[in-house]
Amino acid sequence: MKHLPITLGALLIALTLPAFAQSVDIKNPWVRVAVPGQKATGAFMSITAKDGARLVGASSPVAGVAEIHEMKMDGNVMKMRAVEGGLELPAGKTVELKPGGFHVMLMDLKAPLAKDASVALTLVFKDAKGVESKVEVKAPVATAPMEHKH
Repeated sequence: MKHLPITLGALLIALTLPAFAQSVDIKNPWVRVAVPGQKATGAFMSITAKDGARLVGASSPVAGVAEIHEMKMDGNVMKMRAVEGGLELPAGKTVELKPGGFHVMLMDLKAPLAKDASVALTLVFKDAKGVESKVEVKAPVATAPMEHKH
């Protein structure tokens, strides 16, 4: 049997990733059905980071671009913008990504998203020490939030 050398850095990464994934709880993910001809839609969910973190990025095979966005009213004008530096996830507090607020914006859709299909999302988190980790999520495509019990 051949033994491969393992560096301390590789061991720390291998030990950190599963632990981090267990410290982030994602509930009720869903992606809004896109209107025919529309090249963008939103992904929504509830995220609780046990030890605190930042949601710093996202990707999906169904979209050319995925960004963390915020939608808010400025007087009578609705504004949407990318969240610079990521979305803060305070320790133990649930942060809602929902229509009209924070969400994952999926842009440059590669194909229409059919109701009841499933979308793969990769969410990128950064912990307090600056270590990045990825969490894979499967989100159903729907017209409204769906309540799931995990």
